Amino acid sequence: MRKKPIIIGVTGGSGGGKTSVSRAILDNFPNARVAMIEHDSYYKDQGHLTFDERVTTNYDHPLAFDTDFMIDQLKELIAGRPVDIPIYDYKNHTRSDRTYRQDPQDVFIVEGILVLEDERLRDLMDIKIFVDTDDDIRIIRRIKRDMVERGRSLDSIIEQYTAVVKPMYHQFIEPTKRYADIVVPEGVSNLVAIDLINTKIASILGESSE
Repeated sequence: MRKKPIIIGVTGGSGGGKTSVSRAILDNFPNARVAMIEHDSYYKDQGHLTFDERVTTNYDHPLAFDTDFMIDQLKELIAGRPVDIPIYDYKNHTRSDRTYRQDPQDVFIVEGILVLEDERLRDLMDIKIFVDTDDDIRIIRRIKRDMVERGRSLDSIIEQYTAVVKPMYHQFIEPTKRYADIVVPEGVSNLVAIDLINTKIASILGESSE
Protein backbone atom coordinates (compact mmCIF):
# COMPACT_ATOMS: atom_id res chain seq x y z
CA MET A 1 0.00 0.00 0.00
CA ARG A 2 1.36 3.41 -0.97
CA LYS A 3 2.20 5.65 1.96
CA LYS A 4 0.77 9.16 2.24
CA PRO A 5 3.45 11.80 1.61
CA ILE A 6 4.59 14.05 4.44
CA ILE A 7 3.32 17.62 3.99
CA ILE A 8 5.40 20.33 5.70
CA GLY A 9 4.14 23.91 5.81
CA VAL A 10 6.78 26.65 6.08
CA THR A 11 5.61 30.22 6.59
CA GLY A 12 6.67 33.62 7.95
CA GLY A 13 6.98 37.18 6.73
CA SER A 14 8.32 38.19 3.33
CA GLY A 15 12.13 38.10 3.39
CA GLY A 16 12.08 36.16 6.65
CA GLY A 17 14.02 33.14 5.42
CA LYS A 18 11.23 30.69 4.56
CA THR A 19 12.96 29.58 1.37
CA SER A 20 16.32 29.12 3.11
CA VAL A 21 14.74 26.96 5.79
CA SER A 22 12.91 24.96 3.14
CA ARG A 23 16.12 24.40 1.20
CA ALA A 24 17.94 23.34 4.36
CA ILE A 25 15.33 20.60 4.69
CA LEU A 26 15.62 19.65 1.01
CA ASP A 27 19.40 19.49 1.18
CA ASN A 28 19.30 17.24 4.23
CA PHE A 29 17.46 14.50 2.33
CA PRO A 30 19.32 14.18 -0.99
CA ASN A 31 18.34 10.55 -1.42
CA ALA A 32 14.67 11.00 -0.56
CA ARG A 33 11.91 12.10 -2.88
CA VAL A 34 11.38 15.64 -1.60
CA ALA A 35 9.97 18.66 -3.45
CA MET A 36 9.00 22.22 -2.61
CA ILE A 37 5.74 23.81 -3.74
CA GLU A 38 5.46 27.59 -3.44
CA HIS A 39 2.21 29.35 -2.64
CA ASP A 40 3.44 32.18 -4.91
CA SER A 41 2.90 29.85 -7.87
CA TYR A 42 -0.81 30.16 -7.17
CA TYR A 43 -1.16 33.93 -7.37
CA LYS A 44 -4.33 34.57 -9.33
CA ASP A 45 -4.09 35.22 -13.06
CA GLN A 46 -4.35 38.95 -13.73
CA GLY A 47 -4.11 38.92 -17.49
CA HIS A 48 -7.45 40.76 -17.74
CA LEU A 49 -6.00 43.78 -15.91
CA THR A 50 -3.72 46.53 -17.23
CA PHE A 51 -0.11 46.54 -16.02
CA ASP A 52 -0.79 49.61 -13.85
CA GLU A 53 -3.74 47.85 -12.24
CA ARG A 54 -1.64 44.77 -11.55
CA VAL A 55 1.03 46.88 -9.83
CA THR A 56 -1.53 48.14 -7.31
CA THR A 57 -2.77 44.64 -6.38
CA ASN A 58 -2.33 43.71 -2.71
CA TYR A 59 -0.19 40.58 -3.07
CA ASP A 60 0.00 40.00 0.68
CA HIS A 61 -3.75 39.51 1.12
CA PRO A 62 -5.28 35.99 1.17
CA LEU A 63 -7.56 36.91 -1.75
CA ALA A 64 -4.52 37.40 -4.02
CA PHE A 65 -3.99 33.63 -4.06
CA ASP A 66 -5.95 30.86 -5.75
CA THR A 67 -5.63 28.68 -2.67
CA ASP A 68 -8.54 26.49 -3.78
CA PHE A 69 -6.47 25.45 -6.80
CA MET A 70 -3.42 24.76 -4.64
CA ILE A 71 -5.46 22.57 -2.29
CA ASP A 72 -6.92 20.65 -5.24
CA GLN A 73 -3.44 20.02 -6.66
CA LEU A 74 -2.02 18.96 -3.29
CA LYS A 75 -4.85 16.46 -2.91
CA GLU A 76 -4.01 15.07 -6.34
CA LEU A 77 -0.35 14.67 -5.33
CA ILE A 78 -1.35 13.04 -2.04
CA ALA A 79 -3.44 10.59 -4.07
CA GLY A 80 -0.36 9.76 -6.16
CA ARG A 81 -1.24 11.67 -9.32
CA PRO A 82 1.06 14.25 -11.02
CA VAL A 83 -0.07 17.84 -11.53
CA ASP A 84 0.94 20.80 -13.71
CA ILE A 85 1.75 23.71 -11.40
CA PRO A 86 1.45 27.27 -12.74
CA ILE A 87 4.51 29.52 -13.06
CA TYR A 88 4.10 33.13 -11.93
CA ASP A 89 5.70 36.04 -13.81
CA TYR A 90 6.87 38.52 -11.16
CA LYS A 91 8.00 41.17 -13.63
CA ASN A 92 4.59 41.34 -15.32
CA HIS A 93 2.62 40.72 -12.13
CA THR A 94 0.51 37.91 -13.51
CA ARG A 95 0.48 34.17 -14.13
CA SER A 96 2.55 33.13 -17.14
CA ASP A 97 1.28 30.72 -19.79
CA ARG A 98 3.82 28.11 -18.63
CA THR A 99 3.52 25.32 -16.06
CA TYR A 100 5.82 22.66 -14.66
CA ARG A 101 5.04 19.01 -14.05
CA GLN A 102 5.21 17.91 -10.43
CA ASP A 103 5.27 14.19 -9.77
CA PRO A 104 4.25 12.55 -6.47
CA GLN A 105 6.98 12.53 -3.81
CA ASP A 106 7.57 11.24 -0.29
CA VAL A 107 7.79 14.75 1.20
CA PHE A 108 6.30 18.05 0.05
CA ILE A 109 7.41 21.35 1.53
CA VAL A 110 4.59 23.88 1.07
CA GLU A 111 6.14 27.34 1.38
CA GLY A 112 4.58 30.80 1.45
CA ILE A 113 3.56 33.78 3.56
CA LEU A 114 -0.03 32.60 4.01
CA VAL A 115 0.11 28.80 3.91
CA LEU A 116 -1.15 28.57 7.51
CA GLU A 117 -3.97 31.08 6.98
CA ASP A 118 -6.44 28.63 5.40
CA GLU A 119 -7.69 25.89 7.71
CA ARG A 120 -8.19 23.49 4.79
CA LEU A 121 -4.54 23.84 3.83
CA ARG A 122 -3.37 23.45 7.43
CA ASP A 123 -5.38 20.25 7.74
CA LEU A 124 -3.29 18.68 4.94
CA MET A 125 -0.03 19.36 6.81
CA ASP A 126 1.86 17.00 9.09
CA ILE A 127 4.34 19.63 10.33
CA LYS A 128 3.72 23.40 10.45
CA ILE A 129 6.72 25.76 10.75
CA PHE A 130 6.75 29.54 11.31
CA VAL A 131 10.04 31.34 10.56
CA ASP A 132 10.15 34.36 12.87
CA THR A 133 12.55 37.10 11.75
CA ASP A 134 12.92 40.76 12.77
CA ASP A 135 11.16 43.34 10.54
CA ASP A 136 14.39 45.24 9.80
CA ILE A 137 16.14 42.13 8.51
CA ARG A 138 13.15 41.19 6.38
CA ILE A 139 12.93 44.56 4.60
CA ILE A 140 16.68 44.53 3.84
CA ARG A 141 16.42 41.04 2.36
CA ARG A 142 13.32 41.99 0.39
CA ILE A 143 15.07 45.02 -1.15
CA LYS A 144 18.06 42.94 -2.24
CA ARG A 145 15.88 40.15 -3.65
CA ASP A 146 13.34 42.29 -5.49
CA MET A 147 15.95 44.55 -7.11
CA VAL A 148 18.09 41.65 -8.33
CA GLU A 149 15.55 38.93 -9.08
CA ARG A 150 12.34 40.80 -9.88
CA GLY A 151 13.49 43.98 -11.58
CA ARG A 152 11.91 46.34 -9.05
CA SER A 153 13.12 49.84 -8.18
CA LEU A 154 14.15 50.76 -4.64
CA ASP A 155 11.37 53.35 -4.34
CA SER A 156 8.68 50.88 -5.45
CA ILE A 157 9.91 48.24 -2.98
CA ILE A 158 9.90 50.66 -0.03
CA GLU A 159 6.50 52.07 -0.98
CA GLN A 160 4.97 48.60 -1.30
CA TYR A 161 6.53 47.46 1.98
CA THR A 162 5.27 50.38 4.05
CA ALA A 163 1.83 50.58 2.44
CA VAL A 164 1.01 46.89 2.11
CA VAL A 165 3.62 44.31 3.13
CA LYS A 166 4.15 45.37 6.75
CA PRO A 167 0.49 45.99 7.66
CA MET A 168 -0.57 42.74 5.96
CA TYR A 169 2.10 40.88 7.91
CA HIS A 170 0.64 42.04 11.20
CA GLN A 171 -2.96 41.52 10.08
CA PHE A 172 -2.75 38.13 8.36
CA ILE A 173 0.66 36.45 8.65
CA GLU A 174 1.90 36.96 12.20
CA PRO A 175 -1.42 35.70 13.69
CA THR A 176 -0.88 32.32 11.98
CA LYS A 177 2.11 31.73 14.28
CA ARG A 178 -0.34 30.22 16.77
CA TYR A 179 -0.98 27.34 14.37
CA ALA A 180 2.70 26.42 14.06
CA ASP A 181 4.12 23.27 15.60
CA ILE A 182 7.60 24.81 15.49
CA VAL A 183 8.62 28.50 15.58
CA VAL A 184 12.11 29.11 14.19
CA PRO A 185 13.64 32.43 15.36
CA GLU A 186 16.15 33.91 12.88
CA GLY A 187 15.54 31.30 10.20
CA VAL A 188 18.19 29.02 8.76
CA SER A 189 20.92 30.33 11.10
CA ASN A 190 19.05 28.61 13.95
CA LEU A 191 20.89 25.32 13.52
CA VAL A 192 19.30 23.68 16.56
CA ALA A 193 15.79 24.23 15.19
CA ILE A 194 16.77 23.03 11.71
CA ASP A 195 18.33 19.90 13.19
CA LEU A 196 15.20 19.18 15.25
CA ILE A 197 12.99 19.57 12.16
CA ASN A 198 15.17 17.29 10.04
CA THR A 199 15.33 14.69 12.81
CA LYS A 200 11.54 14.65 13.05
CA ILE A 201 11.15 14.28 9.28
CA ALA A 202 13.72 11.47 9.22
CA SER A 203 11.79 9.73 11.98
CA ILE A 204 8.52 9.93 10.03
CA LEU A 205 10.22 8.75 6.83
CA GLY A 206 11.71 5.83 8.75
CA GLU A 207 8.34 4.85 10.16
CA SER A 208 6.66 5.07 6.75
CA SER A 209 9.27 2.77 5.17
CA GLU A 210 8.73 -0.01 7.68
